[in-house]
Amino acid sequence: MDEIRKKLDDNATLPIWPDVAEMFGLCRASAYAAAAKGDIKTIRLGRLLRVPTAWLRQRLGIGD
Repeated sequence: MDEIRKKLDDNATLPIWPDVAEMFGLCRASAYAAAAKGDIKTIRLGRLLRVPTAWLRQRLGIGD
């Protein structure tokens, strides 16, 4: 949990693969499918899908 908190504290967004997928215990295909359905909030930066850490904190129940 400390590693997750550090990633959340040090970044405004995280890559959906592998960081966010691992937090939710998802394989690569499942993570991208969840993002496509809107289950994981993403921001597209060119070809990259990034997940806002504020959303992750809320979803994981980790307060500031």
